[in-house]
Amino acid sequence: MERLYRALEIYSQEDYYPFHMPGHKRNPDTVNTDLPFDRDITEIEGFDNLHHPEGILKKAQETAANVYGTKECYYSVNGSTAALLAAVSAAVPRKGQILVARNCHKAVYHALYLRNLIPTYVYPQMDQKWWINGGISPDKVERALAENPEIKAVLLTSPTYDGVVSDIEKIAEIVHRYEIPLIVDEAHGAHFHFSNYFPTSAAELGADLVIQSFHKTLPSMTQTAVLHNCSDRVDSRLIRRFMGIYQSSSPSYILMASMDACMEKMSSDGNEMFREFTKILEKARRRLSECKYIRLVSPEIGTAGVFDYDRSKLLFSTRYASMTGSELAQILLEKYHIQVEMETGHYVLALAAVGDSEEGFERLCQAIEEIDQEEAQKKKEKREAEEPKAGRTAYTSLSQFMSITEAMESESEIRKLEESVGRISAEFGYLYPPGIPLIVPGEQITGQFIRNMRIYMEEGLYLQGLEDYTNETIRVVAQNTTKEQEI
Repeated sequence: MERLYRALEIYSQEDYYPFHMPGHKRNPDTVNTDLPFDRDITEIEGFDNLHHPEGILKKAQETAANVYGTKECYYSVNGSTAALLAAVSAAVPRKGQILVARNCHKAVYHALYLRNLIPTYVYPQMDQKWWINGGISPDKVERALAENPEIKAVLLTSPTYDGVVSDIEKIAEIVHRYEIPLIVDEAHGAHFHFSNYFPTSAAELGADLVIQSFHKTLPSMTQTAVLHNCSDRVDSRLIRRFMGIYQSSSPSYILMASMDACMEKMSSDGNEMFREFTKILEKARRRLSECKYIRLVSPEIGTAGVFDYDRSKLLFSTRYASMTGSELAQILLEKYHIQVEMETGHYVLALAAVGDSEEGFERLCQAIEEIDQEEAQKKKEKREAEEPKAGRTAYTSLSQFMSITEAMESESEIRKLEESVGRISAEFGYLYPPGIPLIVPGEQITGQFIRNMRIYMEEGLYLQGLEDYTNETIRVVAQNTTKEQEI
């Protein structure tokens, strides 16, 4: 079978002259850097068209579907963002209702805005020991569907950014009893399929649409993702339509080639690669679990909605240490030259993947062990019986008085953060990463939300979404359609 990445490599060595886009004309001398311009092409003869695939790109996507055992697979060169937008748009009609896990990525909320959808939220449980989001309870999903018969689809994130997996098989059974599709944002779980060491993919458990980011956990370039269609509950014609709308009309062949190369590598050597990777990973986890103050988080299965968890997510809790998660991340960066995936006020996330080396794991283990030993020697602010620091509720339940679309498109005004309590937010506020909104347009601002915002800022976390980058003000709806309440 002809592979896209090989065809691109061969074409780069031939003498065809490009009187077509891109403007660099495959000439590396047009800029002062070594970039793969020789392989950066557009839709030319022999290389198919992602928006109307009939040849090499059609085969590449079919190969990915065969690897994962799904009905159809659609390439996304706009990451999981475009795939999520397309999945929601194809599954739910405009102004329709959807059941959404409140800890979904901001792309899901953008889909709600663009399609003017009415969300019903289901909240994850909270792991009180580690203060991370747990899973989504199947009982909560069933209750929400029973109370809202107009819901047209359900969308959950599993695994979460922290690696927590919900009981997708049971949730899928419940959702299908209502004859609607289940969409699973599995952006962080593209690797599940390749080793029994990891949880089972939602694509094998009854989910209808499954979104995966190849670039997050597989050897593929940044911005590469796929949308799997696993059933007949969502019209393929609509999926193709919206993938065409939300993706660039000039998709990068370099990105698509990296996905094709990734799938061939996983097909030929994936089992062996993951066998070696999981062996090194498990060895590192056992070693890191010996640390006393910088603790490796292992969510307890069966509690807080945790059905399973992804052991490649190395979460280091600082709740028993004298530092915050942000401070730990800074030490790892400045002293050990280790860049972590994410930091919060009370933990750090180091993301391991099949591309990691044994040397990389050794550096991480040594760094955490040294920091842990330094913590053991500290006498300052020693806690009685190692009582952990208190956490905070990550996603407080906020009242929704307007739709996201209505709030964002209404007349609005700026208010100081502390003077906005009781008003209706006209913009998003979220921590990035992971990009999960703390407040959504149309929700009423509470005193607890303001307090949480201030705590996050004091901890040095990166808040985004607000128009005011200083986070001193927030845009609110000028003329509320609902009575403002005292908080």
